[in-house]
Amino acid sequence: MAPAQAQKVLKMQATWPASRTLFENFTMFARRVEELTDGQVKIEIMPAGRAISAFEVLEATHRKVIDGAHTWAGYWQGKNSAAILFTGGPGGPWGMDHQDFLGWMWWGGGQQLVEEFYREHLKLNVVSIPVLISSPQALGWFKKRIETLADFKGMKCRQTGVAGRIFNEMGMRTVNIPGDEIMPAAERGTIDCAEWIGGVEDLRFGFQTIWKFHYAPSLHESVSIGDVLINGDVWKDLGRQHQEIIRAAATEVLIKWWVGWQKQNADAVRELQEKHKVHVLQTPNEIHTEFLKAWDRVAAREAERNPFFKKVMDHQKAWASSVVPAKRLYFPAYRIAADHYWPEK
Repeated sequence: MAPAQAQKVLKMQATWPASRTLFENFTMFARRVEELTDGQVKIEIMPAGRAISAFEVLEATHRKVIDGAHTWAGYWQGKNSAAILFTGGPGGPWGMDHQDFLGWMWWGGGQQLVEEFYREHLKLNVVSIPVLISSPQALGWFKKRIETLADFKGMKCRQTGVAGRIFNEMGMRTVNIPGDEIMPAAERGTIDCAEWIGGVEDLRFGFQTIWKFHYAPSLHESVSIGDVLINGDVWKDLGRQHQEIIRAAATEVLIKWWVGWQKQNADAVRELQEKHKVHVLQTPNEIHTEFLKAWDRVAAREAERNPFFKKVMDHQKAWASSVVPAKRLYFPAYRIAADHYWPEK
């Protein structure tokens, strides 16, 4: 009989607290890895701040302070603006939905560009695997109705990263603060509006106790995908079989958790409307149109400054130029059947 292998324990930290639904995705992933390896690989999961601060997980994984992280590449935009494109990015990106974007990642060479990004451009020894879909996201919470772009302009709103730059381009005054600081800022009246994710995540934060106008959808994160990071040396030590199990577990969790999360969001929207008397309203089309125009300007400027951003953008657009027109032809618009069976009240 072959000797039993020693159990491998990986210490990994998230960039969000344990109270967030996103951490539940992390828990599901760790549990599935342990099940599929028959206990040979165990992931010890930690919420944000347990070992290091939330936004230090990338460097900490590289330096092997922790073995890995459960996070979102958009947080690394300050290191290289191309980071946002590996999450999906604004506008779809380029009209793509989740299926299209994952097709690019898995079949179109996107994952190879992710590896190039971390290895050659950030000079970090990490492996990235998609595991978390937290989209589509809402436009956010407002203290008053937003009926036109003019109503949108001049408002002081919590928003982060490239989305904040796009909304600034549209006339909003954005404030970049962590999620846990949104409620205190709202209570002090220092912000007029805020975006986090939407649905169940926003309900858990308690935004409905501050604001009563909630708008969706939005194009700033209509596709938003998080990943698991694992230190490169730790990854090699796992061996081929366990590497493949981890990749398979991540893919399974990405899909299974996401479709369950959508039901959580549906239940949350109903609670917001019926219990908390929140006005859940459709984002005006004018804001969507102006958002895409603003994103095109921001992306063009970024492509001029950052050759790798341009490389990834052009690569995504080439994939989108094929799959988006084909999907528009074959996939019926969601509203056709939805409006027939569940007309808006």
